[in-house]
Amino acid sequence: MRNAALMLGVIGGLIGMLVGFFGYGYTELVVRHAEVGEIFGQFDNPQLIRLASFLAPLLAIAGGAMAKIRALVGGVLMLLAGALMYFAFGFGVFTMFPIGFCIVGGLLALAAGKPDEPKSHF
Repeated sequence: MRNAALMLGVIGGLIGMLVGFFGYGYTELVVRHAEVGEIFGQFDNPQLIRLASFLAPLLAIAGGAMAKIRALVGGVLMLLAGALMYFAFGFGVFTMFPIGFCIVGGLLALAAGKPDEPKSHF
């Protein structure tokens, strides 16, 4: 389960980086060219989009990397990344896989309460 959590966290973070690049880029484009925002729409809170564009993929990749050794911390980080992506970007065609990978990876990491080593993380 820890290996699956590791892979899901890293893959979810990498896909989340793509969503983050476009989200951050769009907020910058609207700031520089207001007519683009008038045509295609603007975000209610662009600072939240910018923060989530950076922080959510970072939390997902870090949580995935920690999932093998520190499953509890890694699982919590991946769940936070999935929740932050959902809160900032919503659930759509481009965000369903990174959100799903982060949440499933986080749940798998938390479910690995008894690792192969004699010491559990709880």
